[in-house]
Amino acid sequence: MFIDTHAHLNDAKLLPDVNGVIFRAKEFNVERIVNAGCDLASSQKGIELADKYKEVYACIGVHPENAKCFDNQIENFLMENGEREKVIAIGEIGLDYHYEGYDKELQKKVFIRQLEIANELKLPVVIHSRDATGDMLEILKNNSNLLKYGGLMHCFNGSLETLKEVLKLGLKVSFGGAITFKNSKNAPELIKNIPLESFTLETDCPYLCPEPFRGKINEPKNIPLIAQKIADILNKNVSEIEKITTLNAKNLFKKLK
Repeated sequence: MFIDTHAHLNDAKLLPDVNGVIFRAKEFNVERIVNAGCDLASSQKGIELADKYKEVYACIGVHPENAKCFDNQIENFLMENGEREKVIAIGEIGLDYHYEGYDKELQKKVFIRQLEIANELKLPVVIHSRDATGDMLEILKNNSNLLKYGGLMHCFNGSLETLKEVLKLGLKVSFGGAITFKNSKNAPELIKNIPLESFTLETDCPYLCPEPFRGKINEPKNIPLIAQKIADILNKNVSEIEKITTLNAKNLFKKLK
């Protein structure tokens, strides 16, 4: 089976047809879907979906763009729900300096606090990083003691040098539909240089739909297209990539069955 390690089934583009989304995923051998939270509401919905569907697991957390929303209520929610059987990580958390108006220091503070919570709960983290590589690596290096339960750099598209630093910290990375885009110049180099035990697959659906469906609403059913691209780069069979990435996901997310 394939595992989609980062999806947003709680997004308005997918939620109304979530039954169909999960059914179509299974038709393409995508048997497990990890739903990522971005704030309190999406994290709550992720837990509801995980409780309802055996195929779905939940990450709960506050996205850096929502750092202003992080408060005692959310902190208590994370602590109270982190021990649930199908809550498998804290995420997506991190830094995002892409859009104007961000509060850099607040994002850092919220990110570090969520790293602390994950460590207290003995859970891995799912990390979002956009236009913030320097600060991201600095925080992770300075708080490496909080990463002993592992972590995943979601939708990784950094440089080879950044990849090496991430791997030194014991983290894995996930590759999504962007690696299939013609303008994804560094994807082949990254994939050729990453240890086989260090990467997983994701869609980040409904975003980043892979070729040949770029621009469409993305779904977990498209995971095999991403796997095929990696197989082509590594000159392997898709079935090999399936086995490798499924094992990697289970090794990271200990509660995932």
